[in-house]
Amino acid sequence: MLFQGKDHRRDELLRRVGDISQIAGVTAAELIDGPEKGVTALDVRAGALRFTVLPGRGMDIGYASYNGTPLSFISGTGFQHASFYEPEGLGWLRGFYSGLLTTCGLTYAGAPCTDGERTLGLHGRVSYTPARNVSYGGRWDGDEYIITVQGTMREVTLFGENVALTRTITARAGAASFSIHDAVENLGFADTEHMMLYHINIGFPVVDAGTKLIAPIQKTTQRDAAAEKGMKEFDRFTGPVKGYQEQCFYHAMKAGNEGVTVSLVNAELNGGMGVFVKYDPKELPEFTEWKMTGEGAYVVGLEPGNCRVEGRAKERARGTLRSLTPGEKRDYHLEIGVCTAAVRQ
Repeated sequence: MLFQGKDHRRDELLRRVGDISQIAGVTAAELIDGPEKGVTALDVRAGALRFTVLPGRGMDIGYASYNGTPLSFISGTGFQHASFYEPEGLGWLRGFYSGLLTTCGLTYAGAPCTDGERTLGLHGRVSYTPARNVSYGGRWDGDEYIITVQGTMREVTLFGENVALTRTITARAGAASFSIHDAVENLGFADTEHMMLYHINIGFPVVDAGTKLIAPIQKTTQRDAAAEKGMKEFDRFTGPVKGYQEQCFYHAMKAGNEGVTVSLVNAELNGGMGVFVKYDPKELPEFTEWKMTGEGAYVVGLEPGNCRVEGRAKERARGTLRSLTPGEKRDYHLEIGVCTAAVRQ
């Protein structure tokens, strides 16, 4: 196990601590104040890497840091309890704390729209759905200590969709990254729409003047007129801009042997530091960059998905809307981590 820059054998390490939780582990908690009251949380400590999984909010991830440096953007809404969910229109934003990961889906995502007879709000329900069958803990695998967190969310309505997402988050103590395995299954007896978007939100100080987006981009298109104005500098970032209007870009990526890796890198931070996401474009063929460098809303979203962000009706009209047949299961795999000069060495 890597700890404080040195590899330790299991027996060497355990001779030096009273319990492995002294170095790595998971602490369960319940938030108790304001609109966050009642939200369950799991604080994962994996050495230099630390992050908070929120079973009370769809097994998404709020705070995250590496050696004390914050990685994620946190909005002023706080980790609101699921009971405050407002599904209509843009009401989803009232509880969008952002965090390192907010999941959008499972049957719709993107902008509010009317799809047939259904009026759909922003980004779906799953991030406001508390998890069932939550489990967490650590185990030794040789000299490596492996931390695992798991839970299941269901998006279900009588006479309608019945879809489950089982999420498994795995972190290796001492590593600079963790993995996510999502299994989405149609538990119903009819076909159902399926949209999935990983809203990965990176904030200051990783995002700052001089930060750059690094990715194997083959082609970029803008979402709208606002994004068209920023096409020439979609991969470069400034300090906060007064009155900034969000810009979204769609990037077609060239996959390597290990999929696609997209990074935000700040060369001036800690001698060079960034955050990356690695994913399989066969599972998640779309990638959206959300550039929102306004005052107080200073964040860049790295968003692999099986859809874009214009809503279900647009996906249906384009012929790109995915669906799940009865009993069908889809698997998604991501890795999120930190790149630093020390890690690269």
